[in-house]
Amino acid sequence: MAHTKCLKRQAEKIFGSNHTTIYPIICGFETDEDALLLHGDNDKVLDLSTISPEQALTLDKQVSELLPNLSEQMKSDLLRLAHGNLKWIDQVRKNPRTLDSEHREWTICLGRGFDFLHTPNLALIIGPYSPDLADPIRKAAGIIEANMQSGRIPDDGFLLFASVPYREIGMDQARAELKSRFLANFATKVIRAEFPQLIDRMHTRTATLSWRSRALKVFDEKYLICNCTEKNGQYCSM
Repeated sequence: MAHTKCLKRQAEKIFGSNHTTIYPIICGFETDEDALLLHGDNDKVLDLSTISPEQALTLDKQVSELLPNLSEQMKSDLLRLAHGNLKWIDQVRKNPRTLDSEHREWTICLGRGFDFLHTPNLALIIGPYSPDLADPIRKAAGIIEANMQSGRIPDDGFLLFASVPYREIGMDQARAELKSRFLANFATKVIRAEFPQLIDRMHTRTATLSWRSRALKVFDEKYLICNCTEKNGQYCSM
């Protein structure tokens, strides 16, 4: 939450705290019923899973109290989203989903462009947004190891998959390939240091994704992952 608030302040620093063009809103997502949680400027939270049909009639007022300087056009857009979410929550409650909530992940996905992964409990997805990227990688590797030890997944291996999207062919595409390579090597360093017993069971793949065509290009591991060591024992990052 602290990191998210920092992102909000950064957006306000760039676009202005008067919110005339951009109004950054901290939003949570409750995954059991797909309910949105809107965090207001006064540290209050509007949890749409708790809104009754009667309260939905006054949603306009509740949003105004939550975000007092939200423009009428932005409020109209947000209300349309909120009312749509209320309808969806009602649909989910009428048709409850039975999901296997037990951890069975065998893949660590690092980067962006994983919209195609819709199967629950298949992958642990880490976006490249945290200032301390090693921490979520460390936690993900711990979950993978626990899954192996408990027998929830086979202990013969797991996948580390790094993907970076690009828009334009050329320099932007080359940048994406380089960044994908860097993310994979960074994660390899963390896992090698923290979970050396897993490193021989890790299968690494790097890829780039075209935002335009949604084409995913997976690269040959041997050409992208460098396992050389320097004299001080540190692994190179490229």
